[in-house]
Amino acid sequence: MKETTNDAFGRLLATIWDAVGGATADLERVRVIGTGDLPSAFAVTDLAAASTAAAGLAVSEFCAGPGSTGPLVTIDRRLASFWFATSLRPEGWSPPTPWDAIAGDYRAADGWIRLHTNAPAHRNAALTVLGVDADKDRVTGAVASWSADGLESAIVAAGGCAARLRSAAEWSAHPQGQAIAGAPLIDSAPGSSGPIPSQSVDGARPLAGLKVLDLTRVLAGPVASRFLAGYGATVLRIDPPDWDEPGVVPEVTLGKRTARLDLHRGDDHAQLVARLAEANVLIHGYRPDALSRLGLGADVRQKIRPGLVDITLNAYGWRGPWCGRRGFDSLVQMSSGLADAGMRHFGRDQPTPLPVQALDHATGMMMAAAAIRGLRNQRQTGRGVRARASLAATAGLLAGYPLTAPAPLSGEIGADRDEHREFTAWGPARRLRWPLRIGAIPVSWHRPASPLGMDTPGWGSDDPE
Repeated sequence: MKETTNDAFGRLLATIWDAVGGATADLERVRVIGTGDLPSAFAVTDLAAASTAAAGLAVSEFCAGPGSTGPLVTIDRRLASFWFATSLRPEGWSPPTPWDAIAGDYRAADGWIRLHTNAPAHRNAALTVLGVDADKDRVTGAVASWSADGLESAIVAAGGCAARLRSAAEWSAHPQGQAIAGAPLIDSAPGSSGPIPSQSVDGARPLAGLKVLDLTRVLAGPVASRFLAGYGATVLRIDPPDWDEPGVVPEVTLGKRTARLDLHRGDDHAQLVARLAEANVLIHGYRPDALSRLGLGADVRQKIRPGLVDITLNAYGWRGPWCGRRGFDSLVQMSSGLADAGMRHFGRDQPTPLPVQALDHATGMMMAAAAIRGLRNQRQTGRGVRARASLAATAGLLAGYPLTAPAPLSGEIGADRDEHREFTAWGPARRLRWPLRIGAIPVSWHRPASPLGMDTPGWGSDDPE
């Protein structure tokens, strides 16, 4: 394995591959090309390349027959970095902004706090606590009268999403930081046993014939299922009737069927159970007790689909007082010390997050790797797996890799050789070239990106309609 200047890539890849149960010897099949780094206090480019390479290594292993090794895996650092930002270049149209007008960082009476208001319910919770309407200046004035801790607690208690800026030392001393300090990067356990799937693997689309039920929203879970779709899996994404995330949908629905179900309605609940019984993989990001309240707890899911590969994530980890707290990449960066470290590193006077949503994207790639390794076990033994990831665990991993010798990324985005044409539901666009090569296996999404809820809640075909 070729090393980068500070070898952060190699160490990160080894840690991630070990976390999903991979063997150290497999790392010899990985090659890395490209030079440079995204501007950050941390080794974000190394994390992007390593997590993507780990998912590619899982595909390589999946393709290997008994007694053989899979093809070489080559990862392009430059392209991996860009995919962690956005892969889509619209032509003649513009996607909506990914942020609500009220979302952002605000100065409280004793520090900084971030409000995450993209979802209407979260926005309403924050505005209700602050006692103002949706006016940025009024929100700014109202936040200034609160302590950061007090406002964070009040908004969370009201069902909203907020995070106070903490330093790494404050996070280490915080009960949640302490609770997850020794937690595994990926928490895995055996699942139930079911029938052994077909042993044949299509060399061009190695995950063809496998069904992935995706119940995730912004952003890690959709990244994971997009990866699986690119290597042949049939992905069915299910959203509630009123959910939308227009700023990222063109980015993450590539290759997927999208449908809507209200799981509080009997007929819709029954349809989800029917799809679950047919799935090889379930990816979900509900809070720990949410599916249980719907009668779909972990043990029930394994009974509905024996041998299920069950992959789930949350924001703040699976133990500690915040394990059920709503959260997003930008909030975890504020809580865990990453945004504070960026502020200090660049000498700024306000929170400075990572240059891309690296926690989401890297966690998504790890989830994809865990899913594919689970599928390999399912194919060999019929037994599934339960794997749990969190944005906070990924933040803890990245925090251990300060960027010691940064250099600009080689080349620029935009050269035709780095992009291909795609006809999305919104209009034509160019999709950045995929950063990963797995032998001669092509990546190919058979459905263009489309809005949510465009399909019936069945598997249909993964070919474009």
